[in-house]
Amino acid sequence: MIRYVPLRALLGTTLLSLTLAGCGNDSPAATAAHPTRATAPVSATSAASAAPRHALAQRPPTVAPGPGGLTPVFRRGTHAAGKTVALTFDADMTADQGKRAAQGERFDNPALIALLRRLEVPSTIFMTGRWAEEYPAQAHEIGNDPLFEIANHSYSHYSFAGDCYGLPRLDRKKIGPDVRRAFAAFRAVGARQVVPYFRFPGGCYDAAALRALAPARVTAVQWDVVGGDAFATDADAVAQQVLDAVKPGSLVVLHCTRSAAPVTEDAVRRIVPELRERGYRLVKVSDLMKR
Repeated sequence: MIRYVPLRALLGTTLLSLTLAGCGNDSPAATAAHPTRATAPVSATSAASAAPRHALAQRPPTVAPGPGGLTPVFRRGTHAAGKTVALTFDADMTADQGKRAAQGERFDNPALIALLRRLEVPSTIFMTGRWAEEYPAQAHEIGNDPLFEIANHSYSHYSFAGDCYGLPRLDRKKIGPDVRRAFAAFRAVGARQVVPYFRFPGGCYDAAALRALAPARVTAVQWDVVGGDAFATDADAVAQQVLDAVKPGSLVVLHCTRSAAPVTEDAVRRIVPELRERGYRLVKVSDLMKR
């Protein structure tokens, strides 16, 4: 790994719990040969690998190509980012959740999106292709609001690297097609604010996954602050966890799935004003990556 403004998702209950916990728990770095959820920060550059054709007209910044043909990974901003923080929200959905959503269970969180709009919080939504297909109107609205940007969280939300919180394993040969299928889902709903960033399901990856993902020409985006909102019931505890960990240039992972992260909205209601009172400016990942 390398170290590289403010307006505007079960394969059974156990699997979903583990899956979302994986999206919100960042352990110390492992070697690239084993599944990794975060490694050393990477150094930012504005060198751009070609963005997908559905990306914003003004090409979003990307991290320079990684070593040895590996996808580069961005974990937080550099010191040049100053007192900025990027709040990111994972819109998860597995195949089983898609079936349950069709039966009326809610894996979206429109109240959270409405709150972000009211508070004018620029945010990056890491969306699965299944989520966009299940909630096309919401995906369209999010993807056409300049306050937000949609990034790729895979289509299937399967594991891209070995044992990852019980997620089904995605064959290496299917990694590229899975990521492209998610981008196609965003195009199908007419989303325009789409950036060439990718977040691994469960946050798990290894060198093989980074190599298989490289042809997609995306920057993998991790985090340095865990929101801990998955299945949490105490909004203040979630907010305090974020506020205690944030530093200049931090990148925070939270969720946009109210059935599995029910207190995120209330936590954000406290997080945002307290960060601003401390002098922080909230930005999208694309803005954090510029610095």
